[in-house]
This record gives sequence, C-alpha cells and structure tokens, in this order.
Amino acid sequence: MTALLPTVIVLASGRGVRFTASGGTTHKLQAKLMGKTVLQHTMEAVQGSGLPWHLEDESHPGMGDSIAAAVRKTAQANGWLIMPADLPLIQSSSLAAVAAALMNREVVVPVYRGQRGHPVGFAMGCRQALLDLHGDRGAARVVSAHVAMELPLDDLGCVTDIDTVDDLQVVERLLHRTTPAMR
Repeated sequence: MTALLPTVIVLASGRGVRFTASGGTTHKLQAKLMGKTVLQHTMEAVQGSGLPWHLEDESHPGMGDSIAAAVRKTAQANGWLIMPADLPLIQSSSLAAVAAALMNREVVVPVYRGQRGHPVGFAMGCRQALLDLHGDRGAARVVSAHVAMELPLDDLGCVTDIDTVDDLQVVERLLHRTTPAMR
C-alpha cells in the first residue's frame, strides 16, 4: 500500500545559524517545546499521517543538495512531500491532505490564509528536476516550472517554522493554548 503513497521528506540538514545568532544555546531542532524537541513534535505529526517518510539529516552544502539526496534515497517513492524539520505545529491531517491532492497534480502547495507553506507535494514527474537541485535554493524553481495547485488548509502549523528564539517562544505560547486533542 505505501508504494502508492508519496514519501514525506523531512529536511533536517541545516545548521540553524539564525537560531543560535538570536541567542539559542542549542540547534533549533533540539530546542525544547513542552518537554519535547522541535524535531520530535514535527516527526510525531509526520508519523501520525500514516505516510512513508525519510528524515534527511546528513550534512549537505545547501537545501537543494539536501532535497536531491533525499529524493535519491527514496527512489521507490510515488512522489514526495518536502518540508523542513522545524514545523512543530504541523498537523498530520495537513500532510494527508497534500498527499491526497497530489494524486491528480504535479505540484501541490499548501496555503494558510494566503501564505504558502509546507509540505510541498511533488509527483513522480518532478523526480529529475528534484534530483538536479543543488546549492542554497530549495525547490522553488521546480514549483514555478509547473502549474502548482494551491491547497487551502486551516493549519497555522504549515507556515510556522522556527528560525529564532522569538519564533520558539511564539510557538510555545501557541502550544500552551491548544489541548492535546487539537494537535
């Protein structure tokens, strides 16, 4: 069954320099949020989606290189949902919605209140373009080369990443306002 589903690629290769520059004392993915790391929150949502997944945490020169490496490692995938690892509020249902929309599109971009977010879905037809990525730029040029479907989601988590200590504090406040049933 999983052979028919896209694979979620979680990008965890970045150095997190903005976070430490803002006063963080650890890598942003290891920063604590309500007793768990940022990465643990993100991975719980990914695993809760029921989709196959791959955590790309090896060091690469840039985001494009990370994406290409992850696509190479998941050659058996039937498409990819690509997202950064610093999305601790992302909902499992959002990943499932992007995966479902990807069945009829080449590229799917989730949108929360007019803002594009993650994960961005890519069908098999994008494989070579993803493999050709390198450097600091991510997959924006692959998205722009296709007529991307914008998928409205009611999930603040698809646009809420952690780049600074202030971002971490905002997310902590948001987590305190939600109950476990809402996550």
